[in-house]
Amino acid sequence: MTTSSSKANKYRRKKKFYKKRSPAPVQPAQRLPAEQADLFGSPGLHPRIIPRPEHCISRKDIDREALKVLYCLKDNGYMAYLVGGSVRDLLLGKRPKDFDIGTNARPEELKKLFRHSRIIGRRFRLVHVYFRGGKIIEVSTFRCRSEHDDREAAGNGIGDANIFGSPREDAFRRDLSINGLFYNIADFSIIDYVGGMADLKQGIIRVIGDDPEHRYLKDPVRMMRAVRHAARTGFTIEANTWEGLLKHSDKIRLCAISRVREEWLKDLRSGYSRPWAELMIKSGLFGSVFPGYVSALESEDKGLVRKLLFGLLGHLDRMVNDGAEVSDALMLALFAYPRLCVTPEWQALKVGRLKWPTYEVRSMLSEIFLPYDFRRSVRDVAVQILSSQWNISICLAKGKWFKRVWNKAAFRESVMLYDLVQEVLGQPVIGPDPHLRPGPKPLKKSGKRKRRSQRVRRLISESEEVRV
Repeated sequence: MTTSSSKANKYRRKKKFYKKRSPAPVQPAQRLPAEQADLFGSPGLHPRIIPRPEHCISRKDIDREALKVLYCLKDNGYMAYLVGGSVRDLLLGKRPKDFDIGTNARPEELKKLFRHSRIIGRRFRLVHVYFRGGKIIEVSTFRCRSEHDDREAAGNGIGDANIFGSPREDAFRRDLSINGLFYNIADFSIIDYVGGMADLKQGIIRVIGDDPEHRYLKDPVRMMRAVRHAARTGFTIEANTWEGLLKHSDKIRLCAISRVREEWLKDLRSGYSRPWAELMIKSGLFGSVFPGYVSALESEDKGLVRKLLFGLLGHLDRMVNDGAEVSDALMLALFAYPRLCVTPEWQALKVGRLKWPTYEVRSMLSEIFLPYDFRRSVRDVAVQILSSQWNISICLAKGKWFKRVWNKAAFRESVMLYDLVQEVLGQPVIGPDPHLRPGPKPLKKSGKRKRRSQRVRRLISESEEVRV
């Protein structure tokens, strides 16, 4: 009896991660409200369908786990589309980092459909489907509002029925036309509501809709995303999109600080931070996002600041693309150094002797990254990296390394930043010589027992006498 029950339990555990359910009716596309139709120039309700022979996306390029989720949704009667950046990257011949899926199934239905899944988010709910090895596939219900509008709707008590929408509404609420393409697993076609395929072929970055300025004012973060994708793809920003960006670059300050910080940190880690910084400065967004950098970019030393900034970001991109691990602290120190090195306060720290100006550097760093905040652990390491720069110069000038310098936890990253700065300026670097890169010396094992001190031997003998 016990054996049969254990076999039954084992069989249940081996069941597939999803359960088949009765097909749900597919909702027909709804006509947009008048205000949305005016916003999008009253486009036709029917999208352009690109059949499989006319595009390059193959199922072998899609993750196996994403295919499982797509087919599970399709087999249960729901729409199942690959959406967003994954479709764009596949069409450009790149390997997507994530495969996001859009469907008309509601979060509660997805939770019932997938055994190993979880609903996340309180304002806008997504479903994460979990696989072995830590793989996560994100599934979202089609929406009729942007991320920014969803927050406002949730804050005003607007229900799910007014947030969720049709595939067409979901395409038009996205930021750029090249991000508004869908891949339909049912017939392997691409669904294009927003003209994204034509823009991909022509190499154009275009904000969705006929009025980019209106879209920017609704969510100014779209300006940063337009710059990001232009930097990553090398595409040209469309004229109206660029003019609206120049006109409203200062509106980025109206966004939540946490959202803006998340966006530019993502760009620094992308491997395309140098072209991103060049476009940010050209568009005026750089000064709005980093007001503490403006004075340096307009000072007499602006040539040196730009040379260091672009040179250091180029090295950062090389390290990221080579697969090197770059800590957040080193990345922040590297980004802040060009601004820091031209300030009188920084030059005043050159005193010719070892000194750890932690307080002064922390104050200067806070001014550069105002109004953004970071974890204390990251900020403290970045301060230590920057504070070590003058001390490294002193050690090299005297021809020896002081323990107070090389014994710091961030010594390796400090030397790395020093070398990168010297390389950009065309000066000699420390290099990989182990004698010039000291570290804590390992303890030597002599193999001989250490002789006890006279006091210890006397105490041991006294204890033995008491015992006797």
